[in-house]
Amino acid sequence: MHPAIQAAILGVVQGLTEFLPVSSSGHLELGKVILGTDHLSADESMMMTVVLHAATALSTIVVFRKDIGELISGILKFSWNEETRFAAKIIVSMIPAVIVGLCFESQIESWFTGNLLLVGGMLCVTGVLLFLADRARDTDKQVGFVTAMIVGVSQAVAIMPGISRSGATISTSVLLGVDRLRAARFSFLMVVPLILGKMAKDILSGEFSASASDDLPSLAIGFVAAFLTGMLACRWMIALVRSSKLWWFAIYCLIVGAIAIGYHAIGYYAIAMPLPA
Repeated sequence: MHPAIQAAILGVVQGLTEFLPVSSSGHLELGKVILGTDHLSADESMMMTVVLHAATALSTIVVFRKDIGELISGILKFSWNEETRFAAKIIVSMIPAVIVGLCFESQIESWFTGNLLLVGGMLCVTGVLLFLADRARDTDKQVGFVTAMIVGVSQAVAIMPGISRSGATISTSVLLGVDRLRAARFSFLMVVPLILGKMAKDILSGEFSASASDDLPSLAIGFVAAFLTGMLACRWMIALVRSSKLWWFAIYCLIVGAIAIGYHAIGYYAIAMPLPA
């Protein structure tokens, strides 16, 4: 399959799954295996992942542009108002992920190489977490500073492919008693500074090898596909969170996780026990 077509498909997968609690990174790794992109180096695979996440971060900015504008306007008043407090909570939520990202960067990159056993297991963990959150009762509680830090820990754990970032952060907030819509809004906005910061760090430090960015047309196609589908999925998720049940996504994660683990087991058995000539 042509690399541009592969990139477009991965972009659509990223855009659709970034905002649904089913792990976009996990689906990207599954997509890479299914589409046969295992020839990519770790740098190339990670570059594609970062570019596609940047696209959905941009789609988040576009969808929540009014909220972001109000936040910036409130912060520029240089007073401890509601907008400044919300921004401070986002900063607090970033701390765990920043620490994990800086201290375990090389280990994290090694996870994004089509490890189906890891992805499948973490998807099952996501499914269980969603089931637990679905049992939580609705409230009108807002996100507090302690809650923001705990949700930030969930976001740090969700760096692993297969753990849904939105699923982990929204579920953690809901389990802590936060209103579902407020939890979703905080979850979508808290990741934007992290992604943009990660991109800036990689660009300034030359983190990726030159070969990782050789196929710029494919990266651009993937970016556009992820951005457009991400905008649609973000709006769709906002509507769904008002009426849908998290257990739908829990069942999906458990099924896909089991399939990934089974696929890995079959492949391992085929390598370990080759058929006689």
